[in-house]
Amino acid sequence: MNVTIRQLQVFEAVARHLSFTQASQELHLTQPAVSMQIKQLEGNIGLPLFEQIGKQVYLTQAGQEMYHYSRSVAQQLDEADAIFEDLKGLHRGRLVIAVASTANYFAPTLLAAFTSEHKDVTVSLDVTNREGLLGHLENNDTDMVIMGRPPDGMDLEADSFMNNPLVVIAPVDHPLVGKRKIPMETLQKETFIMREQGSGTRIAMERFFTEQRAQLTTGMEMSSNEAIKQAVQAGLGLGIVSMHTLELELEMKRLAVLDVQSFPILRHWYIVHLKGKRLSPVASSFKEFVINHVRKMLDLPG
Repeated sequence: MNVTIRQLQVFEAVARHLSFTQASQELHLTQPAVSMQIKQLEGNIGLPLFEQIGKQVYLTQAGQEMYHYSRSVAQQLDEADAIFEDLKGLHRGRLVIAVASTANYFAPTLLAAFTSEHKDVTVSLDVTNREGLLGHLENNDTDMVIMGRPPDGMDLEADSFMNNPLVVIAPVDHPLVGKRKIPMETLQKETFIMREQGSGTRIAMERFFTEQRAQLTTGMEMSSNEAIKQAVQAGLGLGIVSMHTLELELEMKRLAVLDVQSFPILRHWYIVHLKGKRLSPVASSFKEFVINHVRKMLDLPG
């Protein structure tokens, strides 16, 4: 199979966008030039890679296989480029990171500190939920992710770098504010605002209360920590969130943390990537920075 790198680059762009027009714009080529590269690639392989139904472009089965390999080749070329640059004594490159939405309360500070020491590094940051993080790990399309408990059943390398305590929050005028060692029986009488099914916080909460043989009354489900905090502040119920999300609310006395028996639920933050993944010099430096320096750099409650 006689395939050029340029053909693979053009194919990858078309496959990613499922659009010849968008691929041509990204690559700064004319649409006929893109179409010609794809036709040459299909001729070399001997199979069609795309099919068009109406105005929509789809990958054929052969196209799906080629997309997998084209992404792998592109990643290896990026790794090689980063290594060669490092061997020249240069310290630049691109860092692609995905973080859990809760981690976004400290991730920008983390990245700012890292890039202040590596001024020629560019960063791509995706803030997403647990499902999105798992997708990044499965597709291997980021250098690493920052998340709570890593999933079982995936061959991952995960390093814990910081505690992530989950606490019970209430409006500042709630009757339980100021009470000491609130028992679980009292907590079961309250209504809770919960994160959506599948979120890391929700999973940790449900596991904890199952272990405590306690049940919660759920009033609403919210898809973000901000929404939960707003709902709790409005008096719609209690919430359970990471202590790392509360710096502003505690300082402004908009919310209170309740002193509940067996709390906080102690979780950890992990920096995670596929086991055996060959990290670029920039990604390796970032991982080392997070593991060894994050506690000194971040001034976080809890």
